[in-house]
Amino acid sequence: MREIEALGPDGVARAARLAEEAGLDAVGAADVLVGDGTLALECVVTMATAAAVTRRIKLDFGVLSVPTRPVAMMAAQVQTLQYLSRGRVRLGVGIGGFPGSPFWSAIGAGGTHRGRATDAALGALPGLIAGRPTAVGDGPEVTLAPGTAVPPLLVGSGTSEAGLRRVARLADGWLPSGLTPSQLKPAVARLREYAEEYGRPAPLVNMGVHAVLGDDPEARRAMETQLAGFFQLSEQEVRQATVSGSPEEAAERVAAFAEAGADEVGFGLDGGDFLHQVELAGEVRARVAGGQPPHASNS
Repeated sequence: MREIEALGPDGVARAARLAEEAGLDAVGAADVLVGDGTLALECVVTMATAAAVTRRIKLDFGVLSVPTRPVAMMAAQVQTLQYLSRGRVRLGVGIGGFPGSPFWSAIGAGGTHRGRATDAALGALPGLIAGRPTAVGDGPEVTLAPGTAVPPLLVGSGTSEAGLRRVARLADGWLPSGLTPSQLKPAVARLREYAEEYGRPAPLVNMGVHAVLGDDPEARRAMETQLAGFFQLSEQEVRQATVSGSPEEAAERVAAFAEAGADEVGFGLDGGDFLHQVELAGEVRARVAGGQPPHASNS
């Protein structure tokens, strides 16, 4: 989140415009409000800012934390952004990763039954966003207008059976992260098996990958050290689970994730010069565009 301080209030708009000019497919924002002084911008407002200064690029949430928002409010925010952006939203949701944090406690977000709450949200969001009368929990039916096209619904989760079955049963796509290609491949196979079991099409796989592009060994080491602890990965695994180096080297890593089953690869850019990282991500996108690789995005 260093880019928040480095770029200042104009940073989101500048980065979004640059991402569109660089040929990237999407920009994204994560829902990381912790409340302990960690720098983080609220993601719905951030994506609204990006929408206002762009025309083509998709607007990704990776992911909205279901426990921190009443479902009807989440639907109203997404419906409004979908309407104002002319249908560019792709809605990623998940159980959230910060239960017990000061922010979660302050807003009364529960740390239990998060999977059940996510299932309920995925069931209600399509009707609410489309403007159909929809019951929310045990409350009355709610009708939101103007109804819009329902954005693709994607779920962020790990590789547990419960998480993959949630995606296969209720979502259009899966948002994994912190996996090596060799870990991703069997998970994608299981996801497709579950989707077939439920009689649904195979979900899109949008692999979230932390990246340091270009020649920045210090930033790369810092990224690898942080992620090794967070995802409990070995030194070798963390290098396989991330992207770094020149656009040519990064394109090879993207190809490895594509071979493992990823339809898209979203970069979480951890390098020092964020805007230059966006430009380099555009170069990676251009290098893989000649074949049939996954699309690229930045968050």
